[in-house]
Amino acid sequence: MKNKLIILGSGAAPGVPSLGTGFNQCNPENLKNIRMRTSTYLEFSGIKLLIDTSPDLRTQLINQNIRDIDGVLYSHSHADHLNGIDDLREINRINRQSLNFYAGKQTTKDIQKRFSYLIASKKTTNNVILRPSLVANVVKANHPFYIKGVKIVPIKMVGHCPECLGYVFNDGEYVHIADFKLLASSAYKMILKRPKLMTLPLTNIRGAVQHADLGEIMECVEKINPESVIINHMSNECDYDEVNRLTPENVRPAYDNLIVEF
Repeated sequence: MKNKLIILGSGAAPGVPSLGTGFNQCNPENLKNIRMRTSTYLEFSGIKLLIDTSPDLRTQLINQNIRDIDGVLYSHSHADHLNGIDDLREINRINRQSLNFYAGKQTTKDIQKRFSYLIASKKTTNNVILRPSLVANVVKANHPFYIKGVKIVPIKMVGHCPECLGYVFNDGEYVHIADFKLLASSAYKMILKRPKLMTLPLTNIRGAVQHADLGEIMECVEKINPESVIINHMSNECDYDEVNRLTPENVRPAYDNLIVEF
């Protein structure tokens, strides 16, 4: 069985074009430079997962006709990764049952505070006609958990916000990295095999205080040595062709609705 990754949205928080600076350094004639905010869909060993729920989630799920999800993984609680959470109510309505989400302790607290109406208990499903029904599952860096028998290990990102998690699937077959400046040293120890595919964020080629630059991204790639890498979460300072030119053959920039089988 092949695994499948769909980049539902490949953009950073403002999207591309952004309201303030439009396409900026991106070529507006290249459709791959039109980017919704970042959400990722993964079919892995029979499970169907969302990683983050961007404010563009409704459109993204419609574009790919995604109607069934086994769980949602959250990297952190910044708005561009979380605030489409209400659109999960349609998944609840279709399936007439609650949906589990998995997040770190602080991210879970943020969700429960900001979106208290959608929280359900493990024993009782909310009335899905009226409101979403999501069940919180707190996960911890370097401690594995399982969804339908698939091993997933959260790993710690450093320098972006107080709590940000990446996820390692099946000891490293797929590795998903969200916003970060550095990977915690412990994160590398959780990747026990050479990844077939890895996703990394490049908000700005030159980097920023809370975001890795292209050189730092490539340092991670060299240390982990995945077979293939997708560069995601790009701002309007990251032109698709420019990023493609600056990266080796096995590292390529994402675009909305990119589908990768591995």
